[in-house]
Amino acid sequence: MADTNDILKTAEISDFKRTKIIATVGPATHSSEAINEMLLAGVDGFRLNFSHGNHPERDQQIGWIRKASKANNRHVAIIQDLQGPKIRLGDFEGMIQIKKHQALTFKYDVEYKEGGPIPTQYDLAAKVKRGERIYLYDGRIKATVTSVNGGIVHAEAENDGFVTKRKGINLPDTDFGGDIITSKDRRDIVYGAEQDIDYVALSFVQTANDIKRLRRLLKNHNSQARIIAKIETRAAVDNINEIIAESDGIMIARGDLAIETEPESVPIVQRMIIERCMQQQKISIVATQMMMSMMDSPEPTRAEVSDVATSVIIGADCVMLSDETANGKYPIETIMMKRRVILYTQKYSPPIPLMFKEDDKTINGAISSALITLSHQVKAKAIVAETSSGGTARNIASHRPGMPVIMVTAKRRVAQQLALVYGGWVFLRPDSKKQATKLTEFLRQQKVLKKNDIVVISHGKYPGIVGGTDTIKVRKLI
Repeated sequence: MADTNDILKTAEISDFKRTKIIATVGPATHSSEAINEMLLAGVDGFRLNFSHGNHPERDQQIGWIRKASKANNRHVAIIQDLQGPKIRLGDFEGMIQIKKHQALTFKYDVEYKEGGPIPTQYDLAAKVKRGERIYLYDGRIKATVTSVNGGIVHAEAENDGFVTKRKGINLPDTDFGGDIITSKDRRDIVYGAEQDIDYVALSFVQTANDIKRLRRLLKNHNSQARIIAKIETRAAVDNINEIIAESDGIMIARGDLAIETEPESVPIVQRMIIERCMQQQKISIVATQMMMSMMDSPEPTRAEVSDVATSVIIGADCVMLSDETANGKYPIETIMMKRRVILYTQKYSPPIPLMFKEDDKTINGAISSALITLSHQVKAKAIVAETSSGGTARNIASHRPGMPVIMVTAKRRVAQQLALVYGGWVFLRPDSKKQATKLTEFLRQQKVLKKNDIVVISHGKYPGIVGGTDTIKVRKLI
């Protein structure tokens, strides 16, 4: 099957976006037609939020995504975003007014009576300790735990405000001790292992051990999905190096992260995580409120455009849309706008390519560094990377080259997972010793590559062998 995408439609390789777009499927886009439109608008990965909906709905969405992928000859990734522990307020009528210095009490799954404990959907009493902070309703109410007795958490409010049912609770000082994969998550993991899922995103990660537990579960269910760690807690930031090392990708969930840390720290944390993901050849995803105003408006704010552009400039693999495409009025327009910003930014202010990475002493790392340097020296139009597991392609992409990386693999799962890798344009082809040469000929015939264009090719002597890349070749098309 010959793969096509927005390059083949424009016949200009410079029109290929290097930073990828992930969009969330929700009520506003719950149809085969909407999924197809989203893909054509520029989506490279679809996020299925398992905090909402049910498995029959997921069956439909996965079917629609793969149908659109096949119809448009585009490899796209499906991300299963696990709910994690529901650290939220419970159900009650109306709103609860809160005054500064007011004594508050919280209890798990209790029926609310005025003046009594506020119900929660998670047993806070089993985790929180005296002196720890509790933030309610996106940080609108701040409180400090004063004691924990008989399953009831006692706290003192630090400001005036109000709360309503099911609003989120943030606990920046609380150690959950690895208790983040719930019984619902386990059921969803079993479901995902039986479906065409490429990535599993783990919510509320605090340490690398959380990732190890999930990986064991996936292995037990014979899942080939790769793991994305969602960084939304202070503990995750404190343990970020170990988490990145254990994960396959990182999602910077900036909404909760801003509450758990400080709002002013988020841009610095975001830049730091992206840089470390590049160093360790892991996917980085910038998420939350990137184009929130387009929930109700056909145009973004200037600050939102700048936010997306900044993510491109500092080298993020992906930028993600959440409510904008799940519940917004303008999901397709939002995707198209994000694509426009990416293309403009990469043309005029792309990430600076890393010709050599000091911390990568492996043979593949040395080959990738040499390939990047050579590609820029000969002014190559593209890099062609043969890859079995995807490792070679990810290593090359982590250098953030100034040209597309044409990734060739014989494995469909690898092709779908590579859809989220920076600069990647993925082709699924059978293993052969002249795989890359045949592909460049195809692109020449399609007028994507032209006469006298130069490409740099990396491949192994024995196709299909993981870690077998050992050759670099420069080819001038005739």
